[in-house]
Amino acid sequence: MIPPNYSDLCKPVNDLFSKDYPFGALKLEVKTTASNGVTFTVNGAQDIKSGAIISELKTKYADKINGLTYTESWNTANLVTGQVEVANKFAKGLKLELSGSSALSSAKRALRTKIDYQQDNLFARVNVDALNPAVTADVTVSREGALVGAEFAYDLNSGAVTKTNSTLGYAGPDYLITLQGNNSLNLFQLAFYQRVTKYVEAGARAVYDYKNPEGGVSAELGTKYILDQDAYVKAKVDNAGRLGLSYTQLLRPGVKLSLAGLFDTARLQENTHKLGAALTFEA
Repeated sequence: MIPPNYSDLCKPVNDLFSKDYPFGALKLEVKTTASNGVTFTVNGAQDIKSGAIISELKTKYADKINGLTYTESWNTANLVTGQVEVANKFAKGLKLELSGSSALSSAKRALRTKIDYQQDNLFARVNVDALNPAVTADVTVSREGALVGAEFAYDLNSGAVTKTNSTLGYAGPDYLITLQGNNSLNLFQLAFYQRVTKYVEAGARAVYDYKNPEGGVSAELGTKYILDQDAYVKAKVDNAGRLGLSYTQLLRPGVKLSLAGLFDTARLQENTHKLGAALTFEA
């Protein structure tokens, strides 16, 4: 079985605590697919407090016969990006990617190459930034549910390692537990996720900053309850007393609405709470 890539080792936990919580914003996503297979996606978000609006138009075309995928996007920051992927063309489990971006209103440029390789019990990635010479690499290996992953970044200009992260974990049939050591083993996170029943999911995570021991351990609990096939609710709370609530409803096939709020229970009388909504159309 192929393990997840390093970024997705804690995905069930991260999704439980971050997905469907559009705090402080109004979001809209529209996704359609043309008859020739080209996918168009429009994303927009307005910050409720400042009124600032950001948006992006993305197109994607996949040539499944040749394993080729082309993606391009343009956002309100006037940043144009393009990406070409070739998967399983030269070897099974090998994906090559070339991406670039250019800001039309400034000299900001980026050019990156990426190599993904995945086989049973192995997922490895290498990312090279050509214009700001740097290399980022990560690897995940698995064995009978046990997971081990590591990530590092190396700056070619300074000749220094700029990031080192590592993860240990175990994935069971309906649960996941991980221990991460980030920032050169200065920031630790212990996370747990379980699908309790087919209707209930639960999770917890705790973070400790070794460089700031006076800050203690920050902890968070979260859960998701499926009401029926078209609706579910989520809740989370941390040790600072911040309570997050979310309700998601499938209004009709392809149309989903999420409503959320973040409430500071320690300062209920103050204007510190955040509300938000997200509407998604997919055809």
